[in-house]
Amino acid sequence: MAVIGSSLGGFYATHVAETCACKAVLLNPAIHPARDLANHIGEQTAWHDPKEHFFFAPQFVDELRALERGPVARTENYFALIAKGDEVLDWREMTGRYPGAHIRLLEGGDHALSDFETHLPEIMEFLQLA
Repeated sequence: MAVIGSSLGGFYATHVAETCACKAVLLNPAIHPARDLANHIGEQTAWHDPKEHFFFAPQFVDELRALERGPVARTENYFALIAKGDEVLDWREMTGRYPGAHIRLLEGGDHALSDFETHLPEIMEFLQLA
């Protein structure tokens, strides 16, 4: 079993990997979503469609806080693909969260990892699927 998560999904993937002792591939993972999203309580618009609205409730921050973990137990289970050009998250926080893990630090890039497909061979190799 392995999990893959991007951004907030990377935060969740870390929680699952720590709970299940499985491998995880993290794509520009969120490190402190409770801290970062606490300023966004209330009505929000979807980034991909400003006409789409949703409500971010205060208890969501508490739920995120409850999922926070300490240092990762098995660094060898993690592969993180991190872009220095991420316009949403700080690459230094991302790399600092996973010391000893397999990290591919990209010069430039973006939060969406627009060149994701070029990294698939390395991801597949890490997951022993190649």
